[in-house]
Amino acid sequence: MRTLFALLLATLATFAAPQRPNVVLILADDLGYSDLGCYGSEVATPNLDALAAHGVRFTQFYNTARCWPSRSALLSGYYAQQIHRDSLPGLGGGGQGVRQSWARLLPDYLKSAGYRSYHSGKWHIDGPVLASGFDRSLDMRNHGNYFSAKGNFIDDVAVTPPADEKGYYASIAIADHAIECLKDHAAHHREQPFFHYVAFIAPHFPLHALPQDIAKYRDKYLAGWEALRAARFARQQSMGLTNTTLSALEREVGPPYAFPDAMKKLGAGEVNRPLPWAELTDEQRRFQATKMAIHAAMIDRMDQEIGRLIAQLKAMGAYENTLILFASDNGASAEIMVRDGGHDPQAEMGSAATYLSLGPGFSGAANTPHRRHKTWVHEGGISTPLIAAWPAGIAAHGELRHTPGHVVDIVPTILELAGTTKPADWKGQPMPPAPGKSLAPAFAKDVTIERPSLWWLHEDNKAIRVGDLKLVAAKGEAWSLYDLKTDRAEQNDLAAKMPEKAKELAALWQRQTDEYAALAKLTLAEQPKGKAGKKKAK
Repeated sequence: MRTLFALLLATLATFAAPQRPNVVLILADDLGYSDLGCYGSEVATPNLDALAAHGVRFTQFYNTARCWPSRSALLSGYYAQQIHRDSLPGLGGGGQGVRQSWARLLPDYLKSAGYRSYHSGKWHIDGPVLASGFDRSLDMRNHGNYFSAKGNFIDDVAVTPPADEKGYYASIAIADHAIECLKDHAAHHREQPFFHYVAFIAPHFPLHALPQDIAKYRDKYLAGWEALRAARFARQQSMGLTNTTLSALEREVGPPYAFPDAMKKLGAGEVNRPLPWAELTDEQRRFQATKMAIHAAMIDRMDQEIGRLIAQLKAMGAYENTLILFASDNGASAEIMVRDGGHDPQAEMGSAATYLSLGPGFSGAANTPHRRHKTWVHEGGISTPLIAAWPAGIAAHGELRHTPGHVVDIVPTILELAGTTKPADWKGQPMPPAPGKSLAPAFAKDVTIERPSLWWLHEDNKAIRVGDLKLVAAKGEAWSLYDLKTDRAEQNDLAAKMPEKAKELAALWQRQTDEYAALAKLTLAEQPKGKAGKKKAK
């Protein structure tokens, strides 16, 4: 009788135990901290807002300030410099660096737990996609024209679009591929959990959007970037997203790279500094406001496509047990350039014949309330929304999580929820300790996730955060120290008032940098000669 009773209890426990979740990881490109409605924006993002309302929003989540380092950190769980995917002093790395053989990506680890893995969208990680553990892939390599599939790969095979290609738009194509993969999974692999990495290009330059989406926002930004920042900041305060001041818009800080020829091509409407809106000409105000309208349209369309993706999850009965994570690879971009197909100043702004970038004025608004932009490791360059929603596993609805987190935390978080761990070595190569921490405890309540530090280095911009203290320096500048508990706007430099603490954090940053350099040096011979340090503006 006891045996029967014990068997019954075990059976009931089995049915009651939570299932391993499916995971959909959605990444935007060059999206600012305040660009979603649920983070203070006026842009229509009802689908992401609904996920936030039925899950949690992190207020202090970080990326690496740049595209390719964030993507490698996101899927490997290591800082990009540890795995040759961003530069270290005196060493190679950067966009052409090659990961060590042990630096595997998340899908490889999930295979042992029975997961199938899919990729739809931008890749920008070294190596072919399928060789990195994915079962299917749309590798969207055409980052310069949202209206053409030319240059893209499906399952690592080049796509040949028709000569009379029409009706194509990248964000829609990404969602189409993701939905196709999910339908196939439901039809042929329903018994297996899945991991789907959906990487939108939007709203990265060039600013390309559908005319009907641009029309929603065409006149919305004529009041200028100062007014937009103030409005977004007020909404953020009312939401409890921030309790610090609004950063000053730095008039002297323009794009991180100078392209004088681009300014000539773009014409008299372009400005490369966030000058007072009232000082701009009528032509400049209209040009800048239209660029922001296109940026908003791209975000709006991305949200619409995420809505279709969620609808497919619901249609196949997978939504309740799917963890959906949404973040951005870096802050909004102050870059201004013209490349790929060039820029026709006579063409309709936002069309395929144009090449527009958001620029430092409205980038500063997109990153509200933070300081600076993509490529800098001040808060504006590295702060991203993080939304986590999982109906079967996250009971919180609309709550905020204030614990700091980083994209290196995504791998350990997903592995914990999938009930698996990384192996100690990969084909005989030992795996060094990874810096990430699981965010799973924060899904249940707003807890502090203990860690020694968070560390940044990109193009000689450097920072370290320990607790609420952050030490940061732009290239060629002295260290500044900020207390992020009261000053995430990074306006009150404490370095002179707390010199010993600044010195302590600078020493810690250097020790970590040296540690990562020592690891990278061990495998420097694996890097392609002449390419390891090459960088490309993306």
